Formats: sequence, C-alpha cells, structure tokens
Amino acid sequence: MNRKELIRRIKETAYLEGDFTLRSGKKSRYYLDKYLFETCPDILKALGAEFARHMTDDVTLIAGAELGGVALAAATAMKTGKNWVIIRNSKKGYGTGKMVEGVLKAGDVVLLVEDIATTGGQVLEAAKIITDAGATVKKIVAVIDRKQGAGENIAGAGYVFESILTKHDLGITD
Repeated sequence: MNRKELIRRIKETAYLEGDFTLRSGKKSRYYLDKYLFETCPDILKALGAEFARHMTDDVTLIAGAELGGVALAAATAMKTGKNWVIIRNSKKGYGTGKMVEGVLKAGDVVLLVEDIATTGGQVLEAAKIITDAGATVKKIVAVIDRKQGAGENIAGAGYVFESILTKHDLGITD
C-alpha cells in the first residue's frame, strides 16, 4: 500500500468527529480511533512495513505499549523478523506480575512503536520501563502525531521521536 492509500484508509476507517476527551485530558473535536485502523489487516500490514523502515542495524528488539502498541509491534516484528515485547500499563496482580511481557534484556536496543501521539505521556512511561531494565530506546515512532506536544515532550526526555503521519497528512487542521 502506498503512502497516499495508507492515509486514505486510516482517515476513512478511524477519523471521528464529535466532542472527545483524550488520554491526556485534552478536549478534541476529532478522535483517531486506533483500534479501528489497527484491526484492519491491510492497514496493519502497511504500518508494519512503515515501522520497519525506521529499523537500524543495531536495533535488537521492538516494543509496544499495551494496548494500542501491541498489534503494531507484532506487525513490525513479522515484517522484520525481530523479537518484540509488550510493555504493560500496570503490573497485573496475578501470574508473573511483570511489567514487560516477552524477553527484554539489559543491552537491548529497542524500537518503541506507538499508535497516536498527543502529549507522549504513555510512550514515555513505556520508555522508562525499558531504560530501567538496562536497555536503550533507539527511537520512538508513532503512527500519527497529533502535533500537540508529543514530539517536544519526547525530545525533552532525551529520546528521538518520529511519526509515520501527522494530523496534517490526514487533512486535519485544528
């Protein structure tokens, strides 16, 4: 799928208008429902290929934060052949009680994939878990940057941030 088709498919599938409250607490007249585009195999496959373009030879692992980053990390892993991990939002109170599902080792170099970046809060929490484990976050890449501070916040925390698309690519001007 080419870029123009990817943009069209994401917008027709996941762009909603109305009154929404985002995870960041900000109000918005539009919402990009990541689950609507992440559950479409053609879009997910194309996004795996897009994320794979952000891989460098030194990246040893792909990570995605639950829940939105899980399918994206899996799609990227299938495209690249690299292992991947899930970064939990909170420790579960049963079983192993881990914050990371899969194998994350000290010394790993990680491509951290994200769905929609607004302020970057969730992905920064995931990045901290990765670095606390002794690994390095090479780059954080989002599907869509809403252009509401995520890039600045992520860079301010010392990470490289890129996005596949921005709200402007989708024709969103507010």
